[in-house]
Amino acid sequence: MSPSDDAAGFGSDHIELDTPLLRYRGVRENSLRLVAGLSAEDQLAQSMPDASPAKWHLAHTTWFFETFLLTPNLPGYAPFDPAYMYLFNSYYEAIGDRQPRPERGLLTRPSLDEVLAYRAHVDAGMERLLSADDAAASELLELGLAHEEQHQELILMDILHLFDRSPLKPAYAPGALSPDLRAPLALGFAAFEGGLVEIGHAGDGFAFDNESPRHRTYLEPFRLAERLTTNAEWMAFMEDGGYARAELWLSDGWDRVRAEGWRAPLYWREGPQGWQVMGLHGLHAVDLNAPVAHVSFYEAEAYATWAGARLPTEAEWEHAAQGLPAHGNFLCAGRLAPMAAPRSAGLQQMFGDLWEWTRSAYSPYPGFHPPAGAVGEYNGKFMSGQFVLRGGACVTPDGHTRASYRNFFHPHQRWMFSGVRLAKDGAADVATTPTRSDFEVDVLTGLARSQKQIPPKYFYDAEGSRLFEAICELPEYYPTRTELGLLRAAAPQIAREIAPGSALVEFGSGASLKTRIVLDAAPQIAVYAPIDISVAALDAAAASIRADYPALRVAPLAEDFTTALQLPAETEGRPRVGFFPGSTIGNFTPQEATAFLNGALRLLGEGAAFLVGVDLVKDPADLVAAYDDAQGVTAAFNLNLLTRINRQLGGDFDLSAFAHRALWNAGESRMEMHLVSLRDQKVTVSGRRFAFAQGETIHTENSYKFTLEGVAELAAAAGWRLERQWVSAEPKFAIVLLRS
Repeated sequence: MSPSDDAAGFGSDHIELDTPLLRYRGVRENSLRLVAGLSAEDQLAQSMPDASPAKWHLAHTTWFFETFLLTPNLPGYAPFDPAYMYLFNSYYEAIGDRQPRPERGLLTRPSLDEVLAYRAHVDAGMERLLSADDAAASELLELGLAHEEQHQELILMDILHLFDRSPLKPAYAPGALSPDLRAPLALGFAAFEGGLVEIGHAGDGFAFDNESPRHRTYLEPFRLAERLTTNAEWMAFMEDGGYARAELWLSDGWDRVRAEGWRAPLYWREGPQGWQVMGLHGLHAVDLNAPVAHVSFYEAEAYATWAGARLPTEAEWEHAAQGLPAHGNFLCAGRLAPMAAPRSAGLQQMFGDLWEWTRSAYSPYPGFHPPAGAVGEYNGKFMSGQFVLRGGACVTPDGHTRASYRNFFHPHQRWMFSGVRLAKDGAADVATTPTRSDFEVDVLTGLARSQKQIPPKYFYDAEGSRLFEAICELPEYYPTRTELGLLRAAAPQIAREIAPGSALVEFGSGASLKTRIVLDAAPQIAVYAPIDISVAALDAAAASIRADYPALRVAPLAEDFTTALQLPAETEGRPRVGFFPGSTIGNFTPQEATAFLNGALRLLGEGAAFLVGVDLVKDPADLVAAYDDAQGVTAAFNLNLLTRINRQLGGDFDLSAFAHRALWNAGESRMEMHLVSLRDQKVTVSGRRFAFAQGETIHTENSYKFTLEGVAELAAAAGWRLERQWVSAEPKFAIVLLRS
């Protein structure tokens, strides 16, 4: 396909349509769904020469069917307007002249209404053509449908670029994006022996001409990264001067870095809250666990060099992908953003999420000949100066892409949904190549940042878990006992808010201890659906609940509760009540909390209730005491993180040179825990040296505190309303009831 006008895409839910007419209707309707939320002004604007107005996309795809199918094949067909032959031709020289591409945004006429009337006119003609003979020009019909799907993706690419240029930063898809709070596995590599292999379209079903002919090629042994490169890994590249080190870059790429001032991927911007990125959901914090997106070939090459790897060739990629189902995070999933890789071994994300750069120049396969006539200009004329991408993206349809599909763009372009998968030479040493653990990756990445930080989940080794149990018994640490007392007192009133036959859905269920208080008070609950990422903990909790509540249907879901897309079938058709105790929501940033609540709303559905535990703002002295107790247990808990790094990652932290600090950040309304360097020093972890200035800190935990007004605003931003609340005596803690 051509990045000049045709990059892959789709519209809405993918449905298997069994006739040409139904397929035609489905694709055309999907284009209109994509622009349904856009104003006429949105659809006219053109943000750069590479992009086109949405109105033009709607007209050009219609022009394709009129020009190549209706005019030559439907007797008596009258073109809608002869002037459109000039206005909406893209690059077909055999057809004639055209509106210059950089000036498509000047086409205030025809109006959007006239373009929609043009679509209706052509659709009526296609209905007649396909009703009379559904085999009419079948190859051109399939090409036209695939062509329109490509423009559907272009609409999303171009609208994102347009909205990013707006000072208002509008969202194409309003509503918070649920962040991927679960870090993917440390990067591993799958080994392939290579040899003489076949690539190219095998001949079954539709394919573009550039995917053929199928042919043999020789591959040396190689290794392919099991997942895409993440934002966290890319940030480590940035922190290490990746955009300032000429030795990492191809010459043309380095010229582009200096000329355009690149210092991060497209759509990233740094502000007081750290790095943010513009997406189809608007401006939001960079999700460190998600794949890095909107990077050019030049950036992908530089990153691969920095990482001691390379980009795969397209033949390597296709050989690895052959036989894999083309399933993944495509447009019909509705996320409109790449997701973190599943936490499992083997090749992940080969299809969906992001198009993956290869190091292969876009050129013809041996024996390639473009078709005769104007349609022969579709791909072949662009086989110069571009590079191939593979796989598909979160804005590409199910069924549109395949292992042999060849996307292509110029090496400097970044506005498409493009990402990075690494490759390495050779396969013989794979078994002996050490794989970094999640712990090692997160620690090395966190210590490389300007504000050093380590995720709090790594507190809980055996000693850390023992220390936390001791913290929960301290007189200063109020949250656990306060919430339990409040829950017991409020349980009868909470039960009255739960409809008969309801499904109770617990987010991050753990041992389900607090759940029993609700189940005892509300025997009308028919189904309990605990969600937890730990299969062992989930199985144990589910077995225990089944034994103690034999009349209750227990339907566990082994999933990350922040990214779950569908509840167990046992909850279907029932009133749903979410349960999220423990003030765990305070561990999210406000933006992450809004995204989580929005994701919970999509999961639970309209009309659902949601019980959430929240720790309330109180005297800072009480808060600091809870996180910096007189006995020093919390300090030992924090410092144990350095002990774990020394033990597991070969670190040489001197614990006497660091101190625990707990502070109340009034501006952010959160408690923070830090480890403070007491002197200038250097520390080694996994063979890497990190410098600490006196007073510099490692940020280890946040715990946001709320007001009821703030909870109401947070809930409203995610589509919930605060209906009831139960508040304890001092120290104040709340359980709130939200309704969708």
